[in-house]
Amino acid sequence: MTAKDWESVLRIYQEGIATGNATFETNAPNGPAWNKAHMEKHRFVAEIDGKIAGWVALTPISSRCVYAGVAEVSVYVGTAYRGRKVGSALLTKLIGDTEAENIWTLQAGIFPENVASVALHEKHGFRQIGYRERVGKMNGIWRNVLLLERRSKVTGIN
Repeated sequence: MTAKDWESVLRIYQEGIATGNATFETNAPNGPAWNKAHMEKHRFVAEIDGKIAGWVALTPISSRCVYAGVAEVSVYVGTAYRGRKVGSALLTKLIGDTEAENIWTLQAGIFPENVASVALHEKHGFRQIGYRERVGKMNGIWRNVLLLERRSKVTGIN
């Protein structure tokens, strides 16, 4: 992912926001804010026919050194490309890179209603480790969040 990809990344993020089942966010951040929040080394786009079809990025879960190998995954696929294994390709790339970089835990917080995202993560070795009931209010409605994680097979702590 490069700076020239930002407009497409933003568009796809906004498509996810519009579903009401991708994030608690109601507006996408600006480029500098998004860049600051996400790890520079672990962000990728997928292209189909020269157009960005989806993206994946990591957010560190803490600035404390003991959590240096733990990050939260965000994966978004453009509406026109859903069902075409874009998310799977993105997670495959991300997992391979994080395994090589000694990131030992990938986390995801997913609304239970986002069945496709839960299935995608489970397909790639994530397992449900928790359920946060009524953790946040969105459009006046309390929402639950599933907590999923994937432990690195390389580090031997899985």
